[in-house]
Amino acid sequence: RETALWMVACLLLASLPRGQLDTTCHAFVGETVVLPCTTTPPGELTLSKSRLYWQIGTKQLVHFFQNGQDSLEGQDEKFHGRTSLFLDQMKYGNLSLKISNVQLGDNAEYSCIYRKTENHQTKKFTIKLNVSALPRIEEPPSPSEQNQIPSGSPVDVPSLAVLPLCFLFLVPLGLWH
Repeated sequence: RETALWMVACLLLASLPRGQLDTTCHAFVGETVVLPCTTTPPGELTLSKSRLYWQIGTKQLVHFFQNGQDSLEGQDEKFHGRTSLFLDQMKYGNLSLKISNVQLGDNAEYSCIYRKTENHQTKKFTIKLNVSALPRIEEPPSPSEQNQIPSGSPVDVPSLAVLPLCFLFLVPLGLWH
């Protein structure tokens, strides 16, 4: 699926060893998307002494993690119940955010801000999320509708073209016997 390819591409771009480039991700309404954010620590991250902010602009809090756990009291309510982190992978530098049931209103530029509380060292990454409405897919007609030819409509020409071919093969067979 195209979205899966975009997610893989985003994750690959995010894992570049020399810092992280700004990244653009794409998703369709209703899908789940992962906004990549990684850091390469010299060892495991000390999550109890870290803060991770995912936000839009400076005021809209999407997800907040501090002292080793989610802290979602100030989370913007449009994201309530739709965001999560990869808690088992965070200590290794995976700070990516998963957003489920993506909405058109999620289309924005997100900041991933990681801060160590003991030395105030901060890293910031920017990820653009482009959200598209699902393309409209027409339902194929039911089998009974496919076999009906409305009166006054032209008959399928390719199927008529087969009749002379059948005649050409059947006549010589009849003459040969």
